[in-house]
Amino acid sequence: MLSKRIIPCLDVRDGKLTKGVKFKGNVDIGDPVETAARYYEEGADELVFYDITASHEKRDIMIETVRKVAERIFIPFSVGGGIRTVEDMREVLLAGAEKISINSAAVKNPDLISMGAEIFGSQCIVLGMDVLRVSISEKIPSGYEIVINGGRAHTGIDALEWAKNGENLGAGEICLNSIDADGTKDGYELELSRLISSNVKIPVIASGGAGTPTHLFDVLSEDKADAALIASMTHYGTYTIREIKTYLHERKIKVRMNW
Repeated sequence: MLSKRIIPCLDVRDGKLTKGVKFKGNVDIGDPVETAARYYEEGADELVFYDITASHEKRDIMIETVRKVAERIFIPFSVGGGIRTVEDMREVLLAGAEKISINSAAVKNPDLISMGAEIFGSQCIVLGMDVLRVSISEKIPSGYEIVINGGRAHTGIDALEWAKNGENLGAGEICLNSIDADGTKDGYELELSRLISSNVKIPVIASGGAGTPTHLFDVLSEDKADAALIASMTHYGTYTIREIKTYLHERKIKVRMNW
């Protein structure tokens, strides 16, 4: 059985580490480069870097910040935000990232997934899905809708259908962001994680809602997710990655105890 991965998420706005709740009310809380280095030293398995306003502002990602982070860490590093073309993907990879996360641009141009997978390999392509719980309808039978542009635009696309399409197009992994749970520290959206994980064969990273190590146990047990994204619980110093991994290890969740 593969180890479950613990992945800190760095949301970046104007070059600063930021955090909000349900994609709103973001406040700046630190330096993303120094925070990335600290998480690497603490034993993070991977890191995710999101330029959270790049898509909405229709601008390129802050590539210099990506380079600075890549210089300080030696673990897989996924970058998203403002990536709209294969050339953007190439630039991010050349800046030091191992994976590219595409979200809004993939919804607008699904061929971007297949083009990226063909050129760089599926292992490099992460399909980011920002998901909102809505009323079940004929158009959205799962009760979960894909939203884009940092949660600002509804698409009318069913999340389960989009996950399957993304896999078929060549995505190597899905990062599943629950807007309803984001920043609440009340726990992951377990129903959503179970729904997507049980219907695709590629790894699923659960994102949104982590507040305690128990929440990670809940989402990583019973194959609801292959990895867990964390932010608030470590950004604010409530827990260290070592404490989280020790808790999971003691409860028979296989994690890399890399220290």
